[in-house]
Amino acid sequence: MMLSEIILLKEGTDSSQGIPQLVSNISACQVIAEAVRTTLGPRGMDKLIVDGRGKATISNDGATILKLLDVVHPAAKTLVDIAKSQDAEVGDGTTSVTLLAAEFLKQVKPYVEEGLHPQIIIRAFRTATQLVWAVLINLILPLCPREQRKLLEKCAMTALSSKLISQQKAFFAKMVVDAVMMLDDLLQLKMIGIKKVQGGALEDSQLVAGVAFKKTFSYAGFEMQPKKYHNPKIALLNVELELKAEKDNAEIRVHTVEDYQAIVDAEWNILYDKLEKIHHSGAKVVLSKLPIGDVATQYFADRDMFCAGRVPEEDLKRTMMACGGSIQTSVNALSADVLGRCQVFEETQIGGERYNFFTGCPKAKTCTFILRGGAEQFMEETERSLHDAIMIVRRAIKNDSVVAGGGAIEMELSKYLRDYSRTIPGKQQLLIGAYAKALEIIPRQLCDNAGFDATNILNKLRARHAQGGTWYGVDINNEDIADNFEAFVWEPAMVRINALTAASEAACLIVSVDETIKNPRSTVDAPPAAGRGRGRGRPH
Repeated sequence: MMLSEIILLKEGTDSSQGIPQLVSNISACQVIAEAVRTTLGPRGMDKLIVDGRGKATISNDGATILKLLDVVHPAAKTLVDIAKSQDAEVGDGTTSVTLLAAEFLKQVKPYVEEGLHPQIIIRAFRTATQLVWAVLINLILPLCPREQRKLLEKCAMTALSSKLISQQKAFFAKMVVDAVMMLDDLLQLKMIGIKKVQGGALEDSQLVAGVAFKKTFSYAGFEMQPKKYHNPKIALLNVELELKAEKDNAEIRVHTVEDYQAIVDAEWNILYDKLEKIHHSGAKVVLSKLPIGDVATQYFADRDMFCAGRVPEEDLKRTMMACGGSIQTSVNALSADVLGRCQVFEETQIGGERYNFFTGCPKAKTCTFILRGGAEQFMEETERSLHDAIMIVRRAIKNDSVVAGGGAIEMELSKYLRDYSRTIPGKQQLLIGAYAKALEIIPRQLCDNAGFDATNILNKLRARHAQGGTWYGVDINNEDIADNFEAFVWEPAMVRINALTAASEAACLIVSVDETIKNPRSTVDAPPAAGRGRGRGRPH
């Protein structure tokens, strides 16, 4: 008796399963890796990505490129996610983590095609990751507290060496370490402001030990205000200092002109009362998140006070962190303890913009980079590069241990796993050997991107690591191998640990998927057709 076909899924549902489906997912991940492969290392190339609105972005940061690619393949999205998590957690190594995950999958692809069960692969990968973790913990070298600053600069320079601004890495590494050292123990990233001003050279960029923000929208009378103060008191407000327009639906009935005048006078009195209280508080600089109108601007100018309205909230908060005081929502309690202080306040011209500077702040736990440069895309890439370097320095302070970069740590781990795999029998031996081979993608890609003979240099590296040269890696400058620890190519151990763990987890996740079911787009939840809004009849 023939069984009738049971229809379980909606018509149009796309379902694929089995080995072909797994191979297809692995191939999709390799395509993702191809997109960022050439950006790795000091000789990496940049990508120019144009979005739907025509905005061009030039970058060689793996996470930025993958975000902009707008990947739709469900398995390949996993690689985008691990690049994002690496960027959020550590800040650098986003290209490495994507390449490692794709290479792990590439090495096990033949075994999958031959029908090896995915769970065996996953077990081998988990074993290999635990072994790598144990070896890494023994290899990492703690930072010496006496020379901490010098060591942090070396880490920042390693992070910047693969960026667009690698020629100025010594200049920026010093600025980045200065910036992170100014923060409090929490090392909050949002306490470092980055402002971009077009024009000038990269070397004109500066670090302000305090707060700097762009001059806000101003009214008549603003130019009469002084632009420089020594030891001023600063009032930080969230108060509107202008006459409010009446609400559209308000109605006031008055019978005489005097009654109307009394209402107008009351409005003016409320405003002047606020302004007098601010003046009597002794504040010389008034900053508000809300608008400060023309009357208030003129009032402050007559009394030699400076004001700025519509200050962005993050700038106002950073000013509070630097100068002390607190943001007030009323002017009725402007006592000395809620006012901020700084040694010098001045408004300065930078390029084509005016900036307000607060320097010599007593509680300065914040700072501001002012970046100069030509093209807008170039400055945006500089900002992303500095973000990576700042994250690396923060991570190096929190976890004070480093490893040598330039493919050295990967080669050492690969050697250890290869030796270990020869001591165990069965399929695990092949799979751990495959994991070990996959680790070599980092030094191999560094050589390819620099135009070196990768096979020759990898053979030299394998030989040197077998002889006990733990920290030998690729020497980009001399087309050879070198002790990268001696050459100060350092990065925080957390970057490598995080990259290897995340890449291994992503590979296990993709290998464990054996079926993809894609539901058809629902017609019920689709947006209504255009031109059929409420209140219109049916078109005839």
